[in-house]
Amino acid sequence: MVFSSITFIFYFLPIFLLTYIFVDKKYKNYVILIFSIFFYSWGAPKFVFILLASTYLDFYLVKWMHNSSNISRKNKLLALSIFLNLGLLAFFKYANFFIDNVNAVLYKFGIETVEWTEIVLPIGISFYTFQTLTYSIDVYRKVHEPLKKVSDYILYIMMFPQLIAGPIVRFNLIADQIVDRKETYHERLVGFYRFSIGLAKKVLIANVMGEKADAIMSMDFTHIDSTIAWIGVLAYTFQIYFDFSGYSDMAIGIGRMIGFKFPENFDNPYISKSISEFWRRWHITLGSWMKDYLYIPLGGNKVKSKSRLYFNLWFVFLVSGLWHGAAWNFVIWGIYHGFFLIIERLFLLKILKKLGNTFSIIWTFFISVLGWVIFRIEDFQSAIIYYKKLFSFEFSKLDFHNNRIFFAVFIIAALFSFFIVIPGGKKIQDIIFFSDYNKKLLMIMFFVSIILFLISVGSITTTGFNPFIYFRF
Repeated sequence: MVFSSITFIFYFLPIFLLTYIFVDKKYKNYVILIFSIFFYSWGAPKFVFILLASTYLDFYLVKWMHNSSNISRKNKLLALSIFLNLGLLAFFKYANFFIDNVNAVLYKFGIETVEWTEIVLPIGISFYTFQTLTYSIDVYRKVHEPLKKVSDYILYIMMFPQLIAGPIVRFNLIADQIVDRKETYHERLVGFYRFSIGLAKKVLIANVMGEKADAIMSMDFTHIDSTIAWIGVLAYTFQIYFDFSGYSDMAIGIGRMIGFKFPENFDNPYISKSISEFWRRWHITLGSWMKDYLYIPLGGNKVKSKSRLYFNLWFVFLVSGLWHGAAWNFVIWGIYHGFFLIIERLFLLKILKKLGNTFSIIWTFFISVLGWVIFRIEDFQSAIIYYKKLFSFEFSKLDFHNNRIFFAVFIIAALFSFFIVIPGGKKIQDIIFFSDYNKKLLMIMFFVSIILFLISVGSITTTGFNPFIYFRF
């Protein structure tokens, strides 16, 4: 069940909100929990029992760890908690990948391959794992006290707005909100505005871009020219941004409707002036998680050796790529970004600063677009052919007449992607997303949100194309 589906918009969400609003405060967390379990069961009815059992066990492991005064026992319980959570991720997400690669090597040497039953990937397993890890590690580090009720912990892990595709909500950021939060009609209205904006980004922009990207990416790449190749990768570039940021907006909006303030997940990544800045703006909660729970424990910027520093950067982005999917193209994509982070530290940042902001933005956007080719095309040989077509300089005339809707939406996508570069753009964005909303602005946003909501719903009902990219991860 995706947020942009008719089932969610007209059945699940209204029933949930009505139940939540009118139930007594002491039962509100139970309402969220029950609906969250149902929401997850809709898409993964078998895995939900494993998720509930592992979450229940993890709660008590962390509780015993916190209450123990024995350092050795604490360390062992933390290790067991981490092993439990990473073990689930490794088994469900990476076992098929590991066996397939082992079998490929065995086959090459004429050795009998391993028989293996393909494991179905549970939705949202990567997001689930990272949140359970933050709980264990934050409690161990004494960043925050553990939750007292197991139901509150399961709620933190399984809360449906952010369980499937984030944002990755760290325990210490939301712990106090789980046990005590203020809810107002003002917040619910603001949450609805944010949800409507996210829905429009997903349905009206990402879906249109995605339909064109899928059509081109399904072609025989040997028969396309540079025009088609660039349209395909640029369509995917805007699809993945508006798809994922739109979903994050919807998650943040639903959270505000029920009193939670989830962290922002995107900050205009395509206006970045370096790949380093791109990763501070793209999937912010993943980047900050990798920094605090992997990069800094490896030594971060404090390592004495520059080679060790560069290895740490490269390793973190290799893991980041693998986090996105159990396939070599994701690993290569992570290494690709890690490579540019390293050369930026070596010399490229100084050059980009001298060349100015405009050139730096164009350069960084160009590098990120080329990276999406690897991300989108799983077969490496096909990706190489696609790169060759991008730079074959065999251009054909654009067919604007038969692609009017696509090109109109493409222009809108480009405009919004670079909107804050325009004079006054950042001020307008801040008013829409981060304003306190006085009465006049509340009324304006109400009508804008209603219009966006109705147009989006109309689009959903008239097209069968409504995928969500990050369900894979």
